[in-house]
Amino acid sequence: MPPSASIPSGMPAPVTLRSLFELLGGRMDEGLQAGRSAVRAKPSAGHVALVGAGPGDPELLTLRAARLIGQARVLVVDHLVSDGVLELARPGAELIYVGKESGHHTLPQEEINALLVRLGREGRLVVRLKGGDPYIFGRGGEEVEALIEAGISFEVVPGITAACGASAYAGIPLTHRDHARSVVFATGHRRAGQDALDWSVLARPQQTAVIYMGVGQLAAHCASLIDHGRGAATPAALVENATSPRQRVVTGTLETLPAIAAQAGIRPPALLIVGEVVSLAGRLQPFPAQPAEAVLAD
Repeated sequence: MPPSASIPSGMPAPVTLRSLFELLGGRMDEGLQAGRSAVRAKPSAGHVALVGAGPGDPELLTLRAARLIGQARVLVVDHLVSDGVLELARPGAELIYVGKESGHHTLPQEEINALLVRLGREGRLVVRLKGGDPYIFGRGGEEVEALIEAGISFEVVPGITAACGASAYAGIPLTHRDHARSVVFATGHRRAGQDALDWSVLARPQQTAVIYMGVGQLAAHCASLIDHGRGAATPAALVENATSPRQRVVTGTLETLPAIAAQAGIRPPALLIVGEVVSLAGRLQPFPAQPAEAVLAD
C-alpha cells in the first residue's frame, strides 16, 4: 500500500491471525472429507496432513494450513517450524519433534514414515508440519508413499518454500525479464554416496540458482559455479532466517561472498541465491518499513 493510501471509512477493524482462522474453521470437516475421498487405497479412521509451515513468518501460512494446525490432535514437527506457527496449535495437542539438523537427525526418515503410519492408524487427525513446502526438499514424497502403502487417509497442503520467502523479504526477485529467464532450486544436502550437484546446469547464464542447505559448503559451491562457467563477479547473496525477525542478508559475488559470510557469522538456516537478480536487492527492499498493521491502525 503506498504511504498516501488511506483506509475507507466504515471498514471493519482488522482481525487477529488466530481469530481469522477460527472464523473459517467451520469448513474443516468438509475439507477433511474431500481429502479422504481422494485416497485410492481404503483409508483408515485417521487422517494425516502433510502441511507446509512456510519459511518462518506464521502469517505466510495458507488458511487451510492454519485450520489444520488448530484442529490437529498430534503434530509431528520439523526443526525449521517457527514458534509462531506452533502457537496456533490447539491446547493439549501432542507435539512430537522429529527435526533434522546438519549432522544430527532426531529420527531417521524411515522411522518418521513408520511413526506417521502408526499415528494414522490410531484414528486421530495428525499434522506433519514441515518447514517451507512438503514437496520441495521436504521428503514429503517419501512419507506419502508410506501412507499410501499403509492405506492411511492423507492430504498435502503446500507452503511457501524458503526460496520464495527469502526472495520476497530480501528484495531479490527470483526472475526478472532483464536479468533471469529461469530459476533452478538445488539442495546442498544429499544421500550418502550420491553424486555432486550438476554444476553445469546450475551455472547457466541468465538464470537464478538457489541452493538450500549450502552454508557449510559455501566456498566449495561458489568455486564450483565459477569452475563451470559462472563469472567470479556474478552477484550472490545469503539470506539467514528468512522472513523471521532475525533475518539477515549479506551480498557479494561468487568470489567474495564466502569471506563476507564468514565475517558476518552467517549460520544455518540460510539460503544461497546466485544471479544478476541479486544486484536488485538494495533497490527492491520491501517498503514501507512499518508493518501494514500500523497503517491500518491510523
